[in-house]
Amino acid sequence: MRRHARFCSRGVRSPPIRRSRRGERSFLLSLCRRCPRSWILRAKRPLEYFDVREALQRELLVTSYMHSGTFRTLLNMKRYFSVIEPILERNGIPDDFKYLCMAESALNPETVSPAGAAGLWQFKTGREYGLAVGSQVDERYDIEKSTEAACAYLRDAYERFGSWTLAAAAYNAGNAGVSRRMEIQGTENYYDTFLPQETMRYLYRILSLKIVGSDPEAYGFRLRGDDYYGPLDDYRTVEVSGRDIKWPEVAGRYGTNYKMLRLLNPWMRDYVYDNKEGRILKVKVPGRNFRAAR
Repeated sequence: MRRHARFCSRGVRSPPIRRSRRGERSFLLSLCRRCPRSWILRAKRPLEYFDVREALQRELLVTSYMHSGTFRTLLNMKRYFSVIEPILERNGIPDDFKYLCMAESALNPETVSPAGAAGLWQFKTGREYGLAVGSQVDERYDIEKSTEAACAYLRDAYERFGSWTLAAAAYNAGNAGVSRRMEIQGTENYYDTFLPQETMRYLYRILSLKIVGSDPEAYGFRLRGDDYYGPLDDYRTVEVSGRDIKWPEVAGRYGTNYKMLRLLNPWMRDYVYDNKEGRILKVKVPGRNFRAAR
C-alpha cells in the first residue's frame, strides 16, 4: 500500500524514505557523510560512540517520519531564515543556530509552550535581554528582537563554556543547570555529560533538522523551490506613538486591516495598547502587494 500524502493541490508528496537502486537508504551512512561538517559534532570522532550514533538516529527517525509537522516546518524555512540568518551573522553566531530555532518552535512565531515560553526562540521572559513582555505588547513574538536576544544569550553562554555545543545545551537547560552537572560529574564536554533527557536529545534534534532541511527529498519530503513560503518583506516601517493606541484604527489609517497588521507585527497581543511609558513603536505596514500569493 502506498503511504504517499498529497500536499494541497500542487501534487507535492511526502512519501516514506525513498529507495535507491541498491535498496533502502541507510540512515547511518547518511549521517556519517553529513555530521562532521556541523559545529554540533566538533568533538573527537563522536559518531564512533554508540550512544551518540543511536541518539542521532533516533532524532532523525522522529524528524523524518513525523511528516505533517516536519513538512510544515520545512515550508517555513525560506520565510524565517531570510530574517534570522543576517542577524546571526551580524552577531557572530554560527549559521547552524537557525536550526536551533526550528527545534524550539517549528518556525511558528505564535508558538507557546506549556511552560509559557513564547515565540520563535521560546523565551520564558527575555526581559534580561531587553524584551518588553506584557499582555498588550510582547516582544518575545517580535522576530527580529527575539533573534537579537537569542544571539545575546548564546554569546554569553559561549563565553562561559568556550563551546557552541554547550552553549546550545545551555539554551535548553540553562547556564547554571549545565555548569552544575558538569562540575558534579567532572566532565568537560556535552557528549560525556549526563543531562536531563530533554537536553540530551536537544542537540541531536537540532542536527536532524539540519540534515533533513539541507536535503528534504532524500528523507521523503518532495518540495519544489516555489513550494516554500516566501518572505513577508513587502512592507514599510512607520512610527506610532501616543496613549491608548487602537491597532485596528492604525491599520485603517494605512490602508490595511488589523489581521494583516497583526500578521506582520505578532508582538501585538491585544487590539489596544495603553502605552503608559510613552514609547515610540516601530510598526510594519503592509505594502500594496503584501497579500499576493507567494
